[in-house]
Amino acid sequence: MKKYLVAIVLLVCGSLSAQVQFEARVSKTTVALNERLRIDFMMNVDGDNFVQPSFEGFRIIAGPSQQVSQSWVNGRSSFEKAYSYFLVPNQKGTFIIKPAAIEYNGQIYRTSPIKIIVTAAQEQPRDPNDTQQITADENLYLVADVSKDNLYVNEPTTVIYKLYFANVGISNFRELSKPKYNDFWSQNIEIKQLEAEEGLFRGQNYRYVVLKKVVLYPQKSGKLKIEPLSLEIDVQLPSNRRDMFGRMVLTETSKRVSAGTKVINVKPLPEAGKPDNFSGAVGNFDFKVTPSKNNLKNGESLDLVVSVTGKGNLKLFSLPKPEVPNALEMYDAVHSEDISTPLSGMNGKSSDSYTIVPQYKGNYPVKPLQFSYFDLSSKTYKTITSPEIMINVLEGAVPVDSTSNKSNKNKIADIEHFSSIKKKTQLIAIEKNDFFGSNLFFLLLFIPFLLLPLIVLYKNKKDALAGDISGNRIRMNNKLAKKYLSEAKKQIKNKELFYIALEKAMHNFLKAKLHIETSEMSKDNIQELLLSRNANQETVNAFIVLTENCEVARYAPSSSATIQHDFDQAVLIISELEKQI
Repeated sequence: MKKYLVAIVLLVCGSLSAQVQFEARVSKTTVALNERLRIDFMMNVDGDNFVQPSFEGFRIIAGPSQQVSQSWVNGRSSFEKAYSYFLVPNQKGTFIIKPAAIEYNGQIYRTSPIKIIVTAAQEQPRDPNDTQQITADENLYLVADVSKDNLYVNEPTTVIYKLYFANVGISNFRELSKPKYNDFWSQNIEIKQLEAEEGLFRGQNYRYVVLKKVVLYPQKSGKLKIEPLSLEIDVQLPSNRRDMFGRMVLTETSKRVSAGTKVINVKPLPEAGKPDNFSGAVGNFDFKVTPSKNNLKNGESLDLVVSVTGKGNLKLFSLPKPEVPNALEMYDAVHSEDISTPLSGMNGKSSDSYTIVPQYKGNYPVKPLQFSYFDLSSKTYKTITSPEIMINVLEGAVPVDSTSNKSNKNKIADIEHFSSIKKKTQLIAIEKNDFFGSNLFFLLLFIPFLLLPLIVLYKNKKDALAGDISGNRIRMNNKLAKKYLSEAKKQIKNKELFYIALEKAMHNFLKAKLHIETSEMSKDNIQELLLSRNANQETVNAFIVLTENCEVARYAPSSSATIQHDFDQAVLIISELEKQI
């Protein structure tokens, strides 16, 4: 009988526990960056100790609010209790709202996790009855002005982000998503101070603030997208109420605005008439090859400077390399730039300086160099040819070939000079010392036995190093990383030059390892290529973040410790990628 009672009690308890329902409900599972999300945690019992989730990726703008309802229908009671929140997403991506928890009759109940997809900001339909929303929507706009949306590869265009507002107050704004310039070379123009200006927008007078200026150079043809800038702005809106002094009462709210996606139509450079030596220069340039001197004495050297000046994509092409005779030893070039990037595009000078040291006396020509570029004004290719340069070495050794004839003529004279020397002689030993039994004999005899322990220790050490495959790879990777980053290390005390060199080192590393060109260095392409070679996702993300931060860090305030940290981080990332790919 007791067994039956226990079974009945367990069955009743199980049925009661099975009736407990606790779930999470959301207003939508896909939400735009400028939309709100409502989530309700519903239960059919009066649970205690409610524990809310962390809402990672979202910000709570209202809640929790609690609602309780109880009703009797046909003699049966129903109970419902809810905790409600209003959320706004912080960024795009896929997020998981983790379980909430309650306690009921000593047991813990949890909701199921919910996946939420956050997309880019979208234009939202207005509620005609929401006067505050109408005021904000009609008086607050974020606009991305593109100077030119139909252009050639490596032709500059600018994007200026302006915030227009009227009849509202603005106290603060936060970036929800930064614009992304995939397949573009980009340069931010520093804005030292935000200033409000007057201007026309859609035929009406507005005030506006310029938030951001960017110069872009497209690196491939096609329809290229610029992902939008999205902001959350704290706004003060006028209401229909007035205070005791008759002044209008302002209400505080927040508004999310987006500049919208921009599409740039990029045309490929024409194939007709493209020179064989064309390296991607687009603009209007002057080309020169200048020696520091033409006449040299013994032991002197000269600098041969190959330079391009003008307006165009000066940082995005390579300069031609001179060819010199074998009698002139030419060292690797030292690259230098004096380039500024205003809104109109890059202008200035890019040059390579080669140190040349003569080996022999003589006159040596340096062949003419050719530099080709695409002229945007005439839409044609142009080629500039430098004149031939003659280098005169006034002193020094004479090449061997020039003295061969003279050497042959003097052979007979040399033989006559030695004709009086006797062809036979008799040698008499002055002193005879036996090697056997001498000190040298015993020294040489015991040296192998003395060296044997050293040889064994050396062999064991060498085998240990050879067996340490992981250690050898790490040492080799560090050497390669330092090779690519040597120029950045030289400029570690100069912040701007350091980050320029660091960015080039990262790009040169990719060129060497992935066999790609600058035009292929988009974020998505780099990530796809690295992941396809079994690179770790975390390392790839760190590489991309560091590369993108190089440009920002050049203008942001930073300490020597920050620069050293970025350098050490670059060495670590390159070392890790070397091991992985």
